[in-house]
Amino acid sequence: MRTLGYYAIAMQIQAVGASETGMGGSVVEWVARSTPLSKAVLLVLFLFSITSWGIALHKLWEYRRLERQTSSFLDVFRRSKKFSEVQSVCRSLVHSPLVGVFQAGYAELNAQLRHGTEDAEAPAGSARPTLRSFDALDRALLRASSVEANKLEHRVHLLATTASITPFIGLFGTVMGIVGAFQGIAATGSTDLSVVATPIGESLIATAAGLAAAIPAVYFYNHLTNQIKIHLSTMEDFSLEFLNIAERNFT
Repeated sequence: MRTLGYYAIAMQIQAVGASETGMGGSVVEWVARSTPLSKAVLLVLFLFSITSWGIALHKLWEYRRLERQTSSFLDVFRRSKKFSEVQSVCRSLVHSPLVGVFQAGYAELNAQLRHGTEDAEAPAGSARPTLRSFDALDRALLRASSVEANKLEHRVHLLATTASITPFIGLFGTVMGIVGAFQGIAATGSTDLSVVATPIGESLIATAAGLAAAIPAVYFYNHLTNQIKIHLSTMEDFSLEFLNIAERNFT
């Protein structure tokens, strides 16, 4: 606490005497005067921040498009009387995860029904084709749901990586800045503000940059994770609805 108090007083003195000591200036000027190590730390944090923002904005746009297409697909699916009618609109709604789940179930259903009609042991004049394995249809839907879940989660983990690692990178820059301040004191034998102000200022800029990269990443990661859970729940509900229809009509 004593160190923090000393630093606060020092910064106030610096602000008052900036014009006299020549140590004033904006954050940009401080960064421009910083050491190569400090600039490298800030560059790494900048790259992490830009990457996380790009992923977050792309995923938000992707999920919004996905929600629109999922809503349209469910409307078509529930109004149609035949799976073939639903299949005909799948090409225009390829970004919905339900399309992938439906097509996997539809392909497995057709394979079983076609195999059933070709089976030599099938009763002649059967009223309607029947499923050979309800569990196989369930497994096909589960596999497709897993594939679609992986697509939804693609690159989202990078937001968690940014949120967890950038504060430590900023802390590293802070520690190295303080080390530089002590090296300046040792080299000059003076604790004058002009010796320690710049390294300490640089170190705090690194800390602030680390937090600036981490905080949005944490927010977007939590938000996108919640969206993924909603879509996974929607896929699970759709799979059960598909199975119910198949059970009513083909068993």
